[in-house]
Amino acid sequence: MYKAVFIDIDGTLRDDKQNISEKTKEMIKRVTQEGILVILCSGRPRKYTEELSRECFASKYIITSGGSSVYDYEKDEVLYLNRMNKQACIKLYYIAEKAKVRFIMNVGENRVVNQLKYFDGTELELKTDIETFVRENEVLQCVISDSDFNKIKAIKGEIEKVEGVEIKNQSKNLMTETKMERKDGYCDVANRETSKGNGIEKLCQILQIDVKDTIGIGDDFNDIAMFQTVGYAVVMGNANDKVKQYADEVTKSNEEEGVAVFLEKLLKQIKEKKDEINRTNPKL
Repeated sequence: MYKAVFIDIDGTLRDDKQNISEKTKEMIKRVTQEGILVILCSGRPRKYTEELSRECFASKYIITSGGSSVYDYEKDEVLYLNRMNKQACIKLYYIAEKAKVRFIMNVGENRVVNQLKYFDGTELELKTDIETFVRENEVLQCVISDSDFNKIKAIKGEIEKVEGVEIKNQSKNLMTETKMERKDGYCDVANRETSKGNGIEKLCQILQIDVKDTIGIGDDFNDIAMFQTVGYAVVMGNANDKVKQYADEVTKSNEEEGVAVFLEKLLKQIKEKKDEINRTNPKL
């Protein structure tokens, strides 16, 4: 029987308007009632992921910053951290500054940025020089972004040359010549060994769960390491065909409540198995 389900957020758990459907929340609640951990696994920072985890009735464990952090928010306990290479972080900052684009650092539970875009408390402005900041703080992941994807496209080659780190995820318009509706661009950058798969392995070791007894649900290229780690890979219908190659099963899209569709199917399988056990071993 499966012990844990790891779920990506953007393009997976949420629809294109960034909403989690009531049916999806209900299915997650029912799966957890069966004793299966539902764990959000995202490139998003800790505070953001925790809020969504609470909203959809998932477990107290979250994997954030693309696998750089594993956290128990009920105990306020960091279970694993993969701190970003400090010199690489500084180099990336200056690449972003030169191009006059946004530079975002996942630090602790928040995001620290060179250019404030959101004024709702989800971002903190960098108030000191970058050298001092990275010396005094633990940066887990950097995001370089701009509303004009051509700016990011122009510096992507420079980003790729920075030693010790690599691009873990990027906007689809940076990977295809096909005309895309969205004109913004971003690159998520972290240590080379950082991945959702690595974060999953660390948490499974802590919880003494065999990774073969886990499920991963996602839609993007940074979910591939998760698919290669878990026992059963579920890819969203809205995923790229190259990502679907790693699927044990393809579910409906995020606009069609694909997560809920799969979890409902999983619950049915659990019920059938229980019924079979009861028939085989009737109570005296």
